[in-house]
Amino acid sequence: MFCKATLLTVALALMASASPVTTKTGIRIPFEKRSSLTNADGTFNHDKAIIESHRANLINLEKNVGAHVFKEGAEIKPLAVLPDHLAKRQSESLTDEDNDEEWAGTISIGTPAQKFLIDFDTGSSDLWIPSSSCTSSTCKSKNRYKASSSSSSKKKSGSFSIQYGDGSTVSGPVYTDTVSVAGVKVKSQTFSPVTTLSSSFSSDPIDGILGLAYPAISNLNADPFFNTAIDQGVVSEGVFGFKLASSGSELYLGGTNDELYSGSLEYHDVDTSTGFWQLTGAKTYVNGKSVVTGIETIIDTGTTILYGPPSAVKKVYAAVDGSGVYDSSQGYYYYPCDSPPTIAFSWGGKKWEISSDNLSLGETESGSGKCVGALAGQDLGLGSNVWLLGDSFIKNVYTAFSFDDNAVGFAKLS
Repeated sequence: MFCKATLLTVALALMASASPVTTKTGIRIPFEKRSSLTNADGTFNHDKAIIESHRANLINLEKNVGAHVFKEGAEIKPLAVLPDHLAKRQSESLTDEDNDEEWAGTISIGTPAQKFLIDFDTGSSDLWIPSSSCTSSTCKSKNRYKASSSSSSKKKSGSFSIQYGDGSTVSGPVYTDTVSVAGVKVKSQTFSPVTTLSSSFSSDPIDGILGLAYPAISNLNADPFFNTAIDQGVVSEGVFGFKLASSGSELYLGGTNDELYSGSLEYHDVDTSTGFWQLTGAKTYVNGKSVVTGIETIIDTGTTILYGPPSAVKKVYAAVDGSGVYDSSQGYYYYPCDSPPTIAFSWGGKKWEISSDNLSLGETESGSGKCVGALAGQDLGLGSNVWLLGDSFIKNVYTAFSFDDNAVGFAKLS
């Protein structure tokens, strides 16, 4: 996940009443949907959609792997800054918290188990939750981890911290403990029970975040939960799958749930040097015509919409009749609601389309007939040809993330 808070994050939260179900050789975790960037009257929620840059993960990548991974060199470009009246945060989840803005699920940490509502994020690699030592009003509104209550808890040297572009922070000590997600239990997982949690998290239903990207972008400089599960042999495959939707959503650990998709998964190799689930050689299509080629794409469940370099996104909307600029500072465009374009991505195989429902973020104003598109032009500092594909894309496909083959696969939803 790339920093998200007021960020257009499409997170899925696990239904409070839902319990994990074991099927085949993997574990199925159902999700339930909750919120979106569209107001009740069908208009676009502009404030909610303004994003915070993913600077923390980029810094972690340079620190852990080296500046050579940056396509444009070692320099980290300045990222978008939130207006003062907005606050941001990072998140990941499996229950739709905030109507397609965040997906969350329940995990447990410690012996005996302490439960937390967590955002599952393929764009980040760390696990953090609030500590009982955090006594701010923000922390008190959440479930907090008490190290002294867990017989398997161990404090480690060092500290953990993330600072976002708006100055909001999460920080705390480093611990290891037993962590369980839907019955997938690992021992000695590194995480942080944070003692500082910015007030921007106060309105967020989640307690913390569990990253599912590569270790290279870990701010803890440790293996993420799923990599630990692979190393300890508690999952049969180093693969996990996502279905994000208004209903029937789930995270599947240790394989994929073929009941949720038809046909075979179309896999494409990941550029593992970046630390993200980053695919190369993609094309963007508008109404079946290729308009941008040779792009790289990060598949991120922790981001709500889609972002591309401003010049490339401008080309996309230039191919859409009746489109125009809605917010030049944030890179948002509009198009005629009654004739939405078909925007699709291909990595050399099928063209994977974004449905009209998932493309629209709502009208610019009630009755305008102009819909704000879920593709925005933002320089995220990732490189001149790197795009970030969040939930507005992922909701159209079944997505599999394979550490076994270092690949991401897509299939048609059943």
